[in-house]
Parts: sequence; structure tokens; C-alpha cells
Amino acid sequence: TDNMPLSIALPAFETLQLTEIDEQILHVKLNRPKVKNAMNERMWREIGYLFTALDAETTIRCVILSGNGTIFTSGLDMKEASMMSSKEDVARRGFVSRRYILDFQSAFTAIEKCHKPVLCCMHSYCVGGGVDLACACDIRYATKDAQFSIREVDIALAADVGTLQRLPKIIGSESLIRELAFTGRWWSAQEALQCGFVSRVFESFDEMIQGAFDIAKVISKKSPVAIVGTKHNLVYARDHSVAEGLDYIATWNMAAIQTKDLLEAGKSVFTKQPAAFTDLLPPIQNAKL
Repeated sequence: TDNMPLSIALPAFETLQLTEIDEQILHVKLNRPKVKNAMNERMWREIGYLFTALDAETTIRCVILSGNGTIFTSGLDMKEASMMSSKEDVARRGFVSRRYILDFQSAFTAIEKCHKPVLCCMHSYCVGGGVDLACACDIRYATKDAQFSIREVDIALAADVGTLQRLPKIIGSESLIRELAFTGRWWSAQEALQCGFVSRVFESFDEMIQGAFDIAKVISKKSPVAIVGTKHNLVYARDHSVAEGLDYIATWNMAAIQTKDLLEAGKSVFTKQPAAFTDLLPPIQNAKL
């Protein structure tokens, strides 16, 4: 991240690799290839930290998320998934476990809450927590050899980091989501495309990244006021009634509709020249206690 002209300072990450594709698009890669990008505690905490930080970043307008190595991710790192000593009180162990799960959830929810659209590019295998991760992203692509599995059932668990909550609203079929979650079976890129989990399937990893970049490039040239409002209201509408969503967007746009970007967009139509939208303002820094 040292050579990136970001508006915020980021630490060195151990499990993530950051590459700037251009001045407005950031490529984030899961970076534990020696262990098939298995998700240890360090990785999911870094994911949460990064996307929380990117929400306040003003120069990056779109993020591409992929994995280094031979597969996207093998899911939870089972070597680090051991529980506390059984000598501890059951209730007290339960509180610790609940906090651990909530922290894991919030790491992926940070992607959903981040104002930047996130394009998830999956190749080869995407297992367990990888599906949770992908569900929190805005756009999902896959290579033709990609395979997916809600694998938690095979380790005697119910998926608890977002798949059971988000995936039914993505693919829209209660029957299919229950089949996938109950059996843990593999489903192919073609089936993922057919059910709506991914929107495009590519021949190769390189073609997928290029395709994601092409879409990210289009998104990054739009008004950030419009993109932020669109993402925020799509997430809100998913979790509320149509009437509530309509009322919310009316309240949102009573301020957003006054943006100077409207004039800039109108000028672009008449002059047939690309619009140049300025970055959003950085958040106000709270005084230190």
C-alpha cells in the first residue's frame, strides 16, 4: 500500500495483498496461498479492518476482491478453529463463542456496509466461509471451473457468518438454498450462474479479472453520490418492505438530489464529453479524548 495515493493510512497486512489497478480501483487479494487461502482469525480481522477503513477512503471508488494461488478460498482454517478448554463453565464458554462469531460476522458485514461497490472474483474452489464472504459482496463473478460448497454442515455446524441469511435473498429459491445447505454438495459455476449467485462466468482467471476491471472502470466514472446512494438503498430495501424502502429513498434523495453532480451529468449529455465527478469529502475526525 506504500505507493498508493490513498486518502487514509493503512497498515501492512499479513493475509491480504493490495494492488492499485488505477487511481480509483483497488484490487484486494486473499493472500495465504500456501494454505489455500484458509481463513484464520488474522485474515477475517484484516478483512473487517480494511473494508471499514475503505468506507471512509475518498479516492478509491470500486474494489475487486479475488484470491492468490490455485483456489479462491478453502474456507475456515480448521487448525485455528479449536474451542476453549472443556474445563471452563459451559455458559461462560458460550458467551466467548458468541462474541467470536459476532466478530467474524461483523468482518464480512463491513464489506456490505462499505460504500464502495465490491466485485468478488472466484476461481477454482470457494468453500464454506468463502460463500459467506461472497454473499456480502455486491457483484459476483466466477471462472468456468469454479465450484462452491456450503460445507459447514459437514463439520457438524450451521453456517453462521451470513450465508443462511444472505444467500436466500440472492438466489431467491428456498428449495435450492435448503438443498445446498443441508447436503453441503458442490455446485458448479454454471449452476451458480443459473440460480443467480454469480452474474458472469469466464473462461480463465485473467479474463475474469479483466472483465471485473472493465465493469469497475465504468462504475468508478459515475457520480460517487449516486453510487453510494444506490448501494446503501439496495441493502436497505433488501431488509425492509417496499413501502419502507420508498420512504427511505425519498428522505435520502431530499438532500442527495441537490448535488452539483446533476449539473455535471447534464452538461456531459449535451457536450458529449465524459463527466468529471469530484471525490466525496473525508469524514470529520472526532477529537481525541
